[in-house]
Amino acid sequence: MTNKKEIIASIIIIGNEVLSGRTKDLNTSTLSVWLNSIGISVREVRVIPDVEKIIVDTVNELRNKFDYVFTTGGIGPTHDDITAQSISKVFNLEYGFHKQAFSILEKYYEPGEFNEGRQKMAKMPTTAKLILNPSSGAPGFYIENVFCLPGVPSILKAMLGGLNNVLVGGDPILSKTINLRTYESEIAESLTNVQNNNKDVEIGSYPFFRQGKLGVSIVLRSVDQSKIDNCNSQILEFIKKKNIEVVEID
Repeated sequence: MTNKKEIIASIIIIGNEVLSGRTKDLNTSTLSVWLNSIGISVREVRVIPDVEKIIVDTVNELRNKFDYVFTTGGIGPTHDDITAQSISKVFNLEYGFHKQAFSILEKYYEPGEFNEGRQKMAKMPTTAKLILNPSSGAPGFYIENVFCLPGVPSILKAMLGGLNNVLVGGDPILSKTINLRTYESEIAESLTNVQNNNKDVEIGSYPFFRQGKLGVSIVLRSVDQSKIDNCNSQILEFIKKKNIEVVEID
């Protein structure tokens, strides 16, 4: 089977509250895991403030470098939610009430509750395609290869399923983790040799501290399970020779 072309993406986390540390960024992990599962590799993540020029410049730069760009944050009802307005400027499109988004939100709220603040969530590039929101009504949107999602992690997660038929991925990226009771310095040379012999497998090593003891997680990633298995065998071989304890394999 021939592998499909590698599809690559970037993520832009937008929000002063993330930069200040008041809000933890959980969206990078959620998006990256999901994108990997549909064969899209995340190659770059940026965290930027709620500043129009920075949003416009960053999106313009990344949409030309990557197959897909995902933004999170800044599409809510408050004054500092300026992502939708900024994306309109990126594509030189009219910013205003999106008819379909307005209709969805109008139906979502009880009569009299669809106030001016909530109406703002229906404002976006007027020709954008919507990303439906099964969790809280307010849709995200996308134009060309730029996808704009909310910053609230639970809502973002609920919306990803709606993109399954929109995104074109490559082969799903598979992974295997080997946890060892050792130090990186003890396995560095052997691991380098294995990597040199297995160019189609991405090998990462990550120290961990568990139950008062140090260890190293070796993570193998590839679109081909047989190549991961082959690489895994070579690693287990040198581990056995060095008499290193395997904590677990998953």
